[in-house]
Amino acid sequence: MPPPERVESDRRREAGEREARAEMREHLGREPAGGGPPAGEGGDGPAAAGPERRGAEIRVVDASSLGIVFRDRRDAGERLAAALEELRGEDIVVLGVPRGGVEVAAVVARALGAPLDVVVPRKVGAPGNPELGIGAVAEGVEVIDETAVRFLGIPDSYLRAEIAVEQAEVARRAALYRRGRPPLEVAGRTAVVVDDGVATGGTAAASLRWARHHGARSVVLAVPVAPAAALPRLAAEADRIVALSTPEGFYAVGQWYVDFEQVGDDRVVELLGAAA
Repeated sequence: MPPPERVESDRRREAGEREARAEMREHLGREPAGGGPPAGEGGDGPAAAGPERRGAEIRVVDASSLGIVFRDRRDAGERLAAALEELRGEDIVVLGVPRGGVEVAAVVARALGAPLDVVVPRKVGAPGNPELGIGAVAEGVEVIDETAVRFLGIPDSYLRAEIAVEQAEVARRAALYRRGRPPLEVAGRTAVVVDDGVATGGTAAASLRWARHHGARSVVLAVPVAPAAALPRLAAEADRIVALSTPEGFYAVGQWYVDFEQVGDDRVVELLGAAA
């Protein structure tokens, strides 16, 4: 395991969210924001829930409690591509979650001979505590924990304003990354959503919902590392989940990488341009 100082800021940020979520969980009696079927999707407000889905098939490659420590995101991508080899030859599109997830996704897409694009999610934070996710958005999609919103007494005016801010940022980033290229067609294909890891799962849920919203025939979540408890909460949004490792003692995604250097916007643009 890498020394703690390598991931201290990452750990502090995620620890702050975990503490806030733990407090809310005590009051709600369940996991907030991403724990269970999200409340709605759509541009102007939550839509009615879609048809009930069976839970995803969840595959954990290394189920040991010690977990896997990856050299870097390239190493993680190579291992993840090997675990996804069965998808080779299918009509798939790989969707990286910026920024670090695109570094992993690029390796996966190249190994499988698949096209690469991005899906851009953003967390919606609670008033006065932006580290506490009460939901997440992606382009044209909302995943909101209505129970948490009611418990915290969050007015609809705040929620709508925050969603608008985050949707605008999603649109800005998507345009920045694609550089005028249209999004790749997802409808009728297998969409493989790739990130460098899952922490609480809120933005992963929005990413998966986006792929479903755009007509993907099958939706796969593929990540190198995640806390075991997060995966069943995401099962309602995917047809299949592949995680290389679900270690005990999970504090932050960066904890499971020796090199977890921050990935910049320019690097995301470079990776997408090279794959175009």
